[in-house]
Amino acid sequence: MTRTVIAQGTFDILHPGHVHYVEEAAAMGDELIVIVARKANVDHKAKPICPATQRRDVVAALEAVDDAIVGHEADIFAPIEEIDPDVIALGHDQHHDDDAIEAELERRGIECTVERASAREPDSEDELLSTRLIIDRILERRG
Repeated sequence: MTRTVIAQGTFDILHPGHVHYVEEAAAMGDELIVIVARKANVDHKAKPICPATQRRDVVAALEAVDDAIVGHEADIFAPIEEIDPDVIALGHDQHHDDDAIEAELERRGIECTVERASAREPDSEDELLSTRLIIDRILERRG
């Protein structure tokens, strides 16, 4: 029986922190499907720079990812209902409330666990593990 894991996020300007997250998520099961957030659903931080289909294609190219899709426009749980995963892997710093996610999964009759990936420390003081930090550096140097 295949253990399916879902990871999700914005994945704007892919960086080593994203790679760490999807690799840890992949290690939680046999198949990893990544849901890339639509711009309309990103309300906890600045809207992504790159279009959703581009972000999906870049994430799909990562070795640990078996499939990547763009999230549902109106209902972020719709793809989760369709996929019916065994695990939802959250990034260590994602804003989601684990208890609220588990309650919504239960309400919809989706039986899966919610797990958090660990943080990854930078390999050097120059390594940037955040899209926001990358954008800040670009603006600082070229803005």
